Amino acid sequence: MEAAAAVAAAHRREWAFVLAATVRVTRDLDIAEECVQDAYERALRSWERAGVPERPGAWLTTVARRRALDLRRRDATFTRSLALLVEPPFADEDPQDVPDDRLRLIFTCCHPALDPSAQIALTLRLVCGLRTSEVARAFLVSEPAMAARLTRAKKKIAAARIPYRVPSAEELPERVAAVLTTVHLVFTTGHTAPAGGQLVREDLIEHAIDLARMLHALLPADREVAGLLSLMLLTNARSPARTTPDGELVLLADQDRSRWDRDAIAEGLALLPVPPAGRFALMAAIAAAHSGAPSFEDTPWPAIVALYEALECAWPSPVVALNRAAAVGFAHGPQAGLAALDALDAEPALATYGYLAAARADFLSRLGRAGEARAAYEEALLLTENAVERDFLERRLAAL
Repeated sequence: MEAAAAVAAAHRREWAFVLAATVRVTRDLDIAEECVQDAYERALRSWERAGVPERPGAWLTTVARRRALDLRRRDATFTRSLALLVEPPFADEDPQDVPDDRLRLIFTCCHPALDPSAQIALTLRLVCGLRTSEVARAFLVSEPAMAARLTRAKKKIAAARIPYRVPSAEELPERVAAVLTTVHLVFTTGHTAPAGGQLVREDLIEHAIDLARMLHALLPADREVAGLLSLMLLTNARSPARTTPDGELVLLADQDRSRWDRDAIAEGLALLPVPPAGRFALMAAIAAAHSGAPSFEDTPWPAIVALYEALECAWPSPVVALNRAAAVGFAHGPQAGLAALDALDAEPALATYGYLAAARADFLSRLGRAGEARAAYEEALLLTENAVERDFLERRLAAL
């Protein structure tokens, strides 16, 4: 049992490091995965017999790389096959410039040549070490469908000749932004599941925060990386109060703030870049404003509106505009909020976004316009697939 627990812990902590180091030998993602899986299987047998090594990650890396070298020596097709990672050896790289092989793996998975869903799937599979079945559950698709999607993504890496390396200094800012977007999408998918019977996917949240911690350790001077980690910690700190013991959704205004995770809030506030400037730093500042308010009534709504306006300048987005409009309603009253929402009616990206109709329903209800609020709640229900959110909307509709 001790060996099994140690292997499971090493899988959570060391998978990305072992795989990233092995890819440098195989230059092929599939073969590297095979070698690493073999190393973990050997660990289960060896550690049961000989005990858990002092440095499990180093043991696993050594075994996986030896397996890869054996394959290279014995299998002639190894060198004839089309490599997924086609760059020549890394003689041009200064080891001091690359703090960890995991950066190469992350940048490969999040390359802009891949569509966003493929980036997320590859990141969960290769960097987080999720099984294909687990990635399939995250996307609410069958395991064969996800296996095919992952295979297509790996073939795209080969066809696009995506190199296994950290981008140059000129490319780095844009590429880091793509990586952070992918990690944030993993987090938001876990924070409020798009469909199904669960409001929160704790596994996805845990993996997203782990990825952000890894990136912060690898890129400690990057303010947007710090901002993303701060944002996720501050947002997730409210999770214990988001539902009742019966699993019903609780809005921010009604949450028991004594249930918020104060340690996570303190860590998130310590990471917050000052002054906030980029997309994730500004989002973290908004989360910090909520976290610092002793009650919903004491929330600094005018400051939050100003932060959303700065965020719209840094990262124009219909969803940001919707959030700003909602903040306007709390800062200046439901009529002002409704007017701000009405200005977004022509936005195509929000036409099927249930939160727009739900926000309008809330403001209409607060204004006493019950008939219009009822129609807005019914529209929101048509656009909402998460069962917990649907239950909340149905209760609000019944209360009218």
